Amino acid sequence: MKYAKPLLIAVAAFALVGALVYAMMDKPGAPAATFTTLEGKPIALDDLRGKVVLVNFWATSCPGCIKEMPGMVETYNQYKDRGFEIIAVAMSYDPPNYVANFVETRQLPFPVALDVDGGHARAFGNVQLTPTSFIIGKDGRILEQKLGELDFVKLKALLDRELS
Repeated sequence: MKYAKPLLIAVAAFALVGALVYAMMDKPGAPAATFTTLEGKPIALDDLRGKVVLVNFWATSCPGCIKEMPGMVETYNQYKDRGFEIIAVAMSYDPPNYVANFVETRQLPFPVALDVDGGHARAFGNVQLTPTSFIIGKDGRILEQKLGELDFVKLKALLDRELS
């Protein structure tokens, strides 16, 4: 019993040091991906250094993806002139004609790429569930990874901070 308090203090100190080390660890770099848009234009992530980039894996058959698209359009339009880019990556199982129709009918203003062979999903840690988003900082490091629908209040706060 007399060792309980010093032990507790030691454990708390160790936890605090661990948390600090974790917080200071380098964020992983984004893969050196080059996406091909529906129009056939290549977009290399390396060419977007200096911008904050949202890479969003989605599918036309994904209810959450469809639900978050208007928020993505609105956020893109609000921040694109401040150094924000979105690349929407349609999953390999999504028929290209479905993707093209979705982009056209929703008038998506940002680049949309097809992940024809699943290589991009594999490069980003074997993405299988949609929507999955990666927010990449100006330095090419992944700031955040989000499985599920984006929280646009949090995203805009992050963009305000990173693009100021």
